[in-house]
Amino acid sequence: MGLARKWRLGLCLGAGLAMAGGSHVARATGASQDEILWDTFGVPHIYATTEAGAFYGFGWAQAHSHGNIVLKLYGTARGRAAEYWGAAEEESDRWVRGNGVYERARTFYARQTPGFRRDLDAFARGINDYAARHPADIADDMRAVLPVSGVDVVAHGLRLMNYVYIAEERKMLGDAPERRAGGSNAWAIAPSRTTDGHAVLLANPHLPWSTPFYTYYEAQLNGPGFSIYGATHVGLPVLRFAFTPDVAFTNTVNTILGAVRYRLTPDGDGYRLDGRKRKFTTRTLSYKVKQPDGTLATHSFVQRYARQGPVFNEADGTPIALYVAGLDRPGMLRQYWDMARSHNFNEFQAALKTLQVPMFNIVYADHDGHVMYLDNGILPKHDSGDFDYWNNTVPGDRSDNIPRGVVSYDSLPKVIDPPSGFVQNANDPPWLATYPRLLDPKAYPAYVAQTGPMTLRAQMSTRMLAGDVKMSFDDIIARKLNTHSLLAERILPELLAAARKDRRTDVKAAVKVLQNWDGADDATSRGTLLFETWARLFMGPKFAGSDGFARQWSLDDPIGTPSGLGDPAHAVNLLAQAAAETRKLYGAIDRPFGDVSRFHINDVDLPGNGGFGNTGIFRTITWGAMKNGERTPLHGETWVSLVSFSTPMQAKGLLSYGNSSQPGSPHHSDQLSYLSSKTLRDLWLRRDVVEQHVESVDPLPD
Repeated sequence: MGLARKWRLGLCLGAGLAMAGGSHVARATGASQDEILWDTFGVPHIYATTEAGAFYGFGWAQAHSHGNIVLKLYGTARGRAAEYWGAAEEESDRWVRGNGVYERARTFYARQTPGFRRDLDAFARGINDYAARHPADIADDMRAVLPVSGVDVVAHGLRLMNYVYIAEERKMLGDAPERRAGGSNAWAIAPSRTTDGHAVLLANPHLPWSTPFYTYYEAQLNGPGFSIYGATHVGLPVLRFAFTPDVAFTNTVNTILGAVRYRLTPDGDGYRLDGRKRKFTTRTLSYKVKQPDGTLATHSFVQRYARQGPVFNEADGTPIALYVAGLDRPGMLRQYWDMARSHNFNEFQAALKTLQVPMFNIVYADHDGHVMYLDNGILPKHDSGDFDYWNNTVPGDRSDNIPRGVVSYDSLPKVIDPPSGFVQNANDPPWLATYPRLLDPKAYPAYVAQTGPMTLRAQMSTRMLAGDVKMSFDDIIARKLNTHSLLAERILPELLAAARKDRRTDVKAAVKVLQNWDGADDATSRGTLLFETWARLFMGPKFAGSDGFARQWSLDDPIGTPSGLGDPAHAVNLLAQAAAETRKLYGAIDRPFGDVSRFHINDVDLPGNGGFGNTGIFRTITWGAMKNGERTPLHGETWVSLVSFSTPMQAKGLLSYGNSSQPGSPHHSDQLSYLSSKTLRDLWLRRDVVEQHVESVDPLPD
């Protein structure tokens, strides 16, 4: 039996493994009852004697660290946010109720196995019991949500996955929704590419820092037959980014079209379908709204339903019917639990094949050396049409374009154990999951994903792994923390060559700064702010335009294009403009990057690093606008874990904004120093190691 398996079983039996002269000696842990060991970063290490006990402890822990966020999320998923918090929440309640989120959550809950229902109930009970024992930790305006139930847990997961990620209201009503994903990175590196012959997995999701339903939470769950470390969205009872001694997996947002918007043709009090009038089905729905004086007013609305789904009006009055795939699949939470409980690739694939998770690329590695990329999701099956067609509103007067079924697991793009020895994803389409490319877009329906282009961040991700060089764990860490801009590497030499011929004072000054810049977004870098300002002028406000390049992106040269300056003279004029704007924004064109780019939460204020992913920076930080002389992150580096299935297992990580949002917690900014210094923490896995870093202990009720 290998050390990894011994480590897992030792924890599950309530025993740690201590190293002594190269042997592995079991030691007593004192875990005769369920308890949480809180480490010095506020991470809960939950030890339970039953599976339900681990869920109970996880609910207790989330209430301790993020109680106010959890209750706000659950109240919103009930469609009662306006009842609890006033008229500003009415739009949310109408959307949740119109889509039948809580009613469907009741059905989903009832369809769980009895054992998993007990787990969900235990998670909810842990939240309730913590709030009852620590009432002062819960904000006054959040207490009305208590108590919560297993149905609330399911409802939050349903809302998050299906009505935030897949069919968020602002994306579904209006112009063609922006389906290009934000920023997340994932690597799985096979033993053939590591110096010690062990697989490595990088989990590196990027989401907004201040949006409650996107907040990540770090934890370890130990119970009979499992020891799982990782992170998840606050409010979920399972880890979405997880590793064990046997398997590791992560997610990145993909562009899977799990929802379809149908533009209906009105016909009197109904709509046209297949050449004749159909009547809407209607229901009168109501919700309560808390008034300024604390009283409740009841508001009602009529919700219409077409054959495709519930009907909503766009701003111009156009009726849109919304079809969301997967509303007959109640097992999203259970699938994540089964993925984490897998011991090998076959068991992990069996969990994937249930197709219960509505979206997300899944990247995987294991202790046997397998690596995998899957363009996962519940994707409606269509007879025709490409990605752009189904991403826009489609005609709602024909029943032949209403999906009949979903694309099977076997038909989804995936790469398993490629000759290159790695898979990667940085929110790019699936085709470059490894390099050289193995997947052919023409082998899949045109609506599965766009062919490209591949973003510069995704190209940087691929370039750092491509080739045949074997990497040590430290080498992989260095690549993960790389702040260099691929755009600068690709375009700056040509820009400087053209600019050196220009005699304008601003251009000459800009050339002097940029020729001495190393192309990185580090705190001490001088030139980063100037280049970033130029790049925004050259590529547009989101650094997404490619018209200025001489050569456009091509699937034939996917990590070398776009490239070249289409109009060098214009690019130099933009450099003159950038110099003026940089001086106005930041005070000087060579101001150190970290002077204005700050990791600033509460009393912690440190120099920042990392930059906009679309400039080809792997270490993504999306910086907000200047305010009070600084700019702070809006989005980017959040949870990071980098694990090797070595002996013993190596695990490094970081949760940038800390592991608690509760007022007064010391764990809301205590990891920013690591982010600023471009380092990662050791993740404490074995109980004997955890015990060396205990801040407090919560004995849990029997």
